Amino acid sequence: MSIKMKELPSSERPYEKLEMYGAGALSNAELLAIIIKTGTKEESSVTLAQKILTLNHNKKDNLTFLQDISIEELTKIKGIGKIKAIQIKAVSELTKRISRPIVNNKITITCPENVADLLMNELKNEKREIVKVLILNTKNIVLKILDISYGSTNLAIIEPREILVEPIKMGAPRIILVHNHPSGDPTPSKSDIIVTEKLIQASKLMGIEILDHIVIGYNKYESIFLRKGLGN
Repeated sequence: MSIKMKELPSSERPYEKLEMYGAGALSNAELLAIIIKTGTKEESSVTLAQKILTLNHNKKDNLTFLQDISIEELTKIKGIGKIKAIQIKAVSELTKRISRPIVNNKITITCPENVADLLMNELKNEKREIVKVLILNTKNIVLKILDISYGSTNLAIIEPREILVEPIKMGAPRIILVHNHPSGDPTPSKSDIIVTEKLIQASKLMGIEILDHIVIGYNKYESIFLRKGLGN
């Protein structure tokens, strides 16, 4: 039988516990319980939160599965109505956006690791392939991060003109291409290398230097330039 929230000591209730000890002291279930706010007559909000956590079929020790789970899946849990499901989805999207880099901090790129640090959290759990372009000035300071394509299964379909149109408009001298592999393995594919070689040739004609093409996997990355000796 589930323990009611009011039956717990005040120091063990999620709201009071967060206020007393800070958010870091709460478990995933307790944090979710605060978002859910209320339970049912039979179960506390913490118990409902624990049921939500069982939907994490990947068994990774994080909450990124909430970004992919549907409202319909959430509402199958008794006590989680549409409003609660929408609140959970909204918070998971906020956390995803918080992880995105703020370009106006004058981020300087000096090596492939800088690119990975910048975009790893955003891309490592993506279930679709996303292609991005980092637009840089002559000092390798990031001027803009541009999304080129969503949901592509084959990077070779991305044409150089799609990648170069914005840098040309901005008069930017340098770019870095970045995309993720939803499989988690960042090993460049044959099509990744083909599109990189095409982009090198096209960017030279436009007076734009492509510094690298980084492939993001799950907590791993590959530099196509370092791997294949391109751009030399």
